[in-house]
Amino acid sequence: MTETATADLTVAIDQDAVDRLFCDARTASHFTDAPVTDEQKRTIYELTKMGPTAFNSQPMRITWVESPEARERLVKHMSRGNQEKTRNTPLTAILSYDENWHEHFPEFLPAAPQMKSMYDENDDMRITSGKANSHIQVGYFIIAARTAGLAAGPMTGFNPAGVDEEFFEGTGKHSIVVVNLGTPVEPEYARNPRFDAEDVTETI
Repeated sequence: MTETATADLTVAIDQDAVDRLFCDARTASHFTDAPVTDEQKRTIYELTKMGPTAFNSQPMRITWVESPEARERLVKHMSRGNQEKTRNTPLTAILSYDENWHEHFPEFLPAAPQMKSMYDENDDMRITSGKANSHIQVGYFIIAARTAGLAAGPMTGFNPAGVDEEFFEGTGKHSIVVVNLGTPVEPEYARNPRFDAEDVTETI
């Protein structure tokens, strides 16, 4: 495993953009006091929604956690190692999936609204698709945050059942990832190595 070398990669966008979005970007645990603006939040969502999902379903939902009261309600459900970083970050987002995403077929797929009935009759397929496509959108969300000039610190170390009861009871939303956002403090350690292509890819 090695650090990723970028000089010899064939890219169709500016190298500075490649570095900002992928090669220089880091998962952040600590942030400055600089606030995340409403314009940055809007940019994150507007870019996230453009990524492809099955049938254009867009099942992921974003809950911005800003107030001190809401933050403490969230912190108590985070794992111990994630509590202080979540308490002290400029902005936190709870990313969830909507188990009733299929109700919006006429909006996101107006050419085939009748497909809603296929999911009305199959709860397992509906929830599996909602979860899978929401996890895809989490990746878009992180790249969108970097595009908006921020760093992201995604975490799965929390109690989903507790978060759902605290914030989403009766809504059909289910938490999947919590993401801290802001202007990062310089990381204190080197990037961990990535797998080389020959170790994890194949052509058949």
